[in-house]
Amino acid sequence: MACGSALPPRRRRYCDNNCRLQLLRSLNRRTGLLRALNTRYATFYFTDRMVIMDLLPYDMEQIYSYMLPRSANRKPVDDFCHLSNSLGSQWWRERERTKKRYLASRHVLAQAVRGNRPKEAVIPVSFAVPSVRMSSLVTLALRADDLTPENIHSRIKQAYRCQVKQHHPDLGGTARAFVKIQEAYEALIRWADHPTYVFRGGFTDKWLYEGANNRWIQPATRSHTP
Repeated sequence: MACGSALPPRRRRYCDNNCRLQLLRSLNRRTGLLRALNTRYATFYFTDRMVIMDLLPYDMEQIYSYMLPRSANRKPVDDFCHLSNSLGSQWWRERERTKKRYLASRHVLAQAVRGNRPKEAVIPVSFAVPSVRMSSLVTLALRADDLTPENIHSRIKQAYRCQVKQHHPDLGGTARAFVKIQEAYEALIRWADHPTYVFRGGFTDKWLYEGANNRWIQPATRSHTP
């Protein structure tokens, strides 16, 4: 998700933790422009061809979208930084020219693409997430949205058997890896006997900026509500 590299099926959306943290740090270093534009909510996401930032200012009903073509051999985070820096430079030039912050903000907003999408496209939704350790899910190559109320136990057991076949010491695996798999399995089965969930706000496919807290939030893994 952060570096834009294709990952094998059933893997985490980031190639590693540092990949995710790099993007989160880059996003949070560039909240000044969003504050200047009086942003209530914003989202960032990308495709194979574009990086996109949508924002909804306070007291407005319209979404403002900024898009930049992806650069060859550059990560989406680098393209986002380029987009943010370019808009920030425009804001400061207009601020120096007019001596008015609101005119600088109006100028930058005028550069955006405005469609007729509902504002709910950037307002976060709430959904249930299993209150389990992410490391246990990763060890068994599971995602939180694999654990629906209808198949919790069977899905965990299936994932456990798959990992055992790959890492059992009798089959060429290491004892350390096998113990880790066993501990993850037992932890998930204990949770599945009395499953609990926490409710989080956000999106599963894009990064969310909250103006009230002046921070970006990473995409969340969605699970079905119990």
